[in-house]
Amino acid sequence: MHWLAATAPTLEDFEQMAQSAWEKIPHAFRAIAGDLVIRVEDFAGDELLSELGIDDPFELTGLYQGISVAEQSVQDAAREPDMVFLYRRAILDEWAGGGEELGHLIAHVLIHEIGHHFGFSDDDMDAIDNDVSA
Repeated sequence: MHWLAATAPTLEDFEQMAQSAWEKIPHAFRAIAGDLVIRVEDFAGDELLSELGIDDPFELTGLYQGISVAEQSVQDAAREPDMVFLYRRAILDEWAGGGEELGHLIAHVLIHEIGHHFGFSDDDMDAIDNDVSA
């Protein structure tokens, strides 16, 4: 490969890879997240990083924002859909230092953000991650 001509995947490229990863995740796992929206941004905002106590924006690769299905009620007012934010620059930084295929890393972050939000164990998430990469 000619690295001098290479460019990093764009936000749109990441959105396509995230959508592809989402479609590979087992249906039972996707179903718990409901109508999840996946958003890709370069970095988390300064206010969010401060709120989370994170100094380096490269340390946050993703974040789940929303209310779990178990905590939702039919009496709740209409609200925004749950979202997973994937932070492109932080994921690229991790990818460049690792050797893992980028699409798999995006799937890994997506699975872990959803899994942590819904209380999955690391073993459960690793099993789902292995299914996706197989």
